Amino acid sequence: MNKKQKYITTSNKQLMNKICILLGALLLSTAKMTAQIDKSIRLNEIMTSNSTSLQDEYGEREAWIEIVNTSFSTYNIRGMFITTDRSVLNKTMSVPERMKRMSIIPNGESRTSLSARQHIVFFLNSQPHKGSLHLNTKINASQPTWIALYNGNATQLLDSVTIPVIAPDQTFARRTDGTGAWAIVPADCVTPGISNFTQANESKIDKFKREDPYGFAMAIMAMGIVFFCLALLFVFFSIFGTIMKHQETARKVANAQPIKPITKTVEKTIEVGHKTGIILQDGLKLKGIEREVYMAVIAMALKQYEDDVHDVESGVITIKPKDTDWNDETYSMRQFH
Repeated sequence: MNKKQKYITTSNKQLMNKICILLGALLLSTAKMTAQIDKSIRLNEIMTSNSTSLQDEYGEREAWIEIVNTSFSTYNIRGMFITTDRSVLNKTMSVPERMKRMSIIPNGESRTSLSARQHIVFFLNSQPHKGSLHLNTKINASQPTWIALYNGNATQLLDSVTIPVIAPDQTFARRTDGTGAWAIVPADCVTPGISNFTQANESKIDKFKREDPYGFAMAIMAMGIVFFCLALLFVFFSIFGTIMKHQETARKVANAQPIKPITKTVEKTIEVGHKTGIILQDGLKLKGIEREVYMAVIAMALKQYEDDVHDVESGVITIKPKDTDWNDETYSMRQFH
């Protein structure tokens, strides 16, 4: 083998090693991601003795278990296992032997595909031939029972809890879906298929405390209210300041010097018009003199005054009416014709 062939062989080996490393890292990251998704599937509520609670499609009441998807993505739980046999905790037990001691969640059921924050209920102490939501996992209500949820390989324990002896129709459930402590729930507060502890008689304050135990939502809401009020005050005072500014500008313009002569002229015009009206009204009250005659006499008197024909008096023009027979003649002539 020459040097060129040796170089090619060495390069091919290095390339294969890199590909193997890349595939290994990809598989490892996929396994970690799958494990993280599996951890979002949790036991949520369990009833060991069912006498008046949930019925199956055959009208029968059996023990049941509720599982919840706590993530915000859809995940199918088909192929996972549920068991009440503690012997599966033996790490030396083979996987096939462990699977024999478990009940598998069957395939071919659309309801096992859980969307974000969705719940699903399985009946225990039942027969799988009744339906895909019926499991033959045995549970004894007369004694404490350990129950566990395993992943699809039956190797990883996802969640488990020991249920104490509880009264019929009561459940052992988490206070918050998928997380938090477990508690015994009375029969009138059982919530199969929905969020835990959402009873109708629960006050808004109690519900808020339950859903926000650390007060983060309250703090965000309080800060939001404060900022909204500040923004409202800013808008109000901005508009108020603009209005006051315009009023001040209008006041300054009204008091400016160029407008004063115009104001005086208008006032003088109104005064002259008022006096002229009074004079005309007084003239119209004079008996026997019509308006046109009155105005003509005034014009003639003014003309005579300008030509120094009229007698000089103290700014007064005297006009006295005088009755003649001309008017009577005119009236008689009109009657004749």
